[in-house]
Amino acid sequence: MNLEVYWTRLAESMLDDIFIYYETTVNISIAKKLVNGIIDKAIEIQDNPYIGQKEILLEKYEQEFMYLVYKNYKIIYWINLGKGRIEITNVFDTRQNPKKMEEIN
Repeated sequence: MNLEVYWTRLAESMLDDIFIYYETTVNISIAKKLVNGIIDKAIEIQDNPYIGQKEILLEKYEQEFMYLVYKNYKIIYWINLGKGRIEITNVFDTRQNPKKMEEIN
């Protein structure tokens, strides 16, 4: 199965927010390492799309959402076979209220 990893606007926006937060509160080096780590973890999905666990908090949606964890972040995705890609829909900080995870687009 050769599927492309696709980042939605929300997921890209979350990466930007993570970078800006750590750049301003810690330093640019830590911000780059964290965001690059999240991206590298997401690349693993391309080799094995079913590597993630099912996200039970998003069961109400038609898509079957899965996630991988990197540090304090869940990389939320689903396999869109119709478009031949893996869609990363959110990068969720697990220290937040889980209700915020329901934002997927």
